[in-house]
Amino acid sequence: MSEEEHTLRAARGRRAVEEWALVLAAAGIAHRVAGNAGSWRLLVAAGDADRSIAALDAYDAERRNAAAGEEVPEYGPTYAGLLVAVLLVGFYGVTGPADPGSAWARAGSASAELIVRGQGWRAVTALTLHANPAHLLGNAVACAVFVTAVGRALGPGLGGWLVLAAGAGGNVLNAFLHGAHHSAVGASTAVFGAIGLLGGLQFGRKRRRRGAWLPVAGSLALLAMLGSDREADIVAHLFGLLVGGVLGVAAALLVARPPGRPAQWVLALGALAAVAGSWLVALRAL
Repeated sequence: MSEEEHTLRAARGRRAVEEWALVLAAAGIAHRVAGNAGSWRLLVAAGDADRSIAALDAYDAERRNAAAGEEVPEYGPTYAGLLVAVLLVGFYGVTGPADPGSAWARAGSASAELIVRGQGWRAVTALTLHANPAHLLGNAVACAVFVTAVGRALGPGLGGWLVLAAGAGGNVLNAFLHGAHHSAVGASTAVFGAIGLLGGLQFGRKRRRRGAWLPVAGSLALLAMLGSDREADIVAHLFGLLVGGVLGVAAALLVARPPGRPAQWVLALGALAAVAGSWLVALRAL
């Protein structure tokens, strides 16, 4: 370049300067890279300086927008899991232990035979019953952790609906697998639904990146650690995890950002109404 040269940008590494040079080349602007180890410069003719600055600024803005688009915004802090835990403990205070012969268990347990025969509400009501205080405590603590994490990602309303759907879906699949002579109670299927949701969300959002399967592997590892106790219904836990994973991937693909607070309130109240409605039907069916 015969015209006086202007240093447009400088960097310690040559790679950054060469990247800028490619932008100018694409824009048809003459330029030159000069320097040595530790100090590199991008030079243009003084008359091309303004046009070059505009081209590089536009390139930087495009990169920032692309990077921002990769990170899906979270809903933010929420007490959804703690609220679910409190509601479970409170409801246990009403029902007491869900012994097989108790009225509450007869009305709301996940009886495979009765679910297959059309009493689908049991897939929901069973999530709110627990066999003993230890059973309740374990699920309440797990809800406080995992349902809160889902709520933080998607919001308490949307997250609550998806966790409820995963738990109920897991119970339905478990019922159709057994067909008869099987009954279960407890929120653990929904807990593993929440774990599956978190894994599915991360997989769906990172599906084009290296290591996208790691969240799925992590979900399965949690199932092995937390859901394979000798007395646990491992098949129901697995179904809850799988349904949650599918719903998590769907949410990653369909939900660009969590709904706002008004919509979350409507969804949260709707989920509570679904549980209350299921119990109303269950008690009337006795």
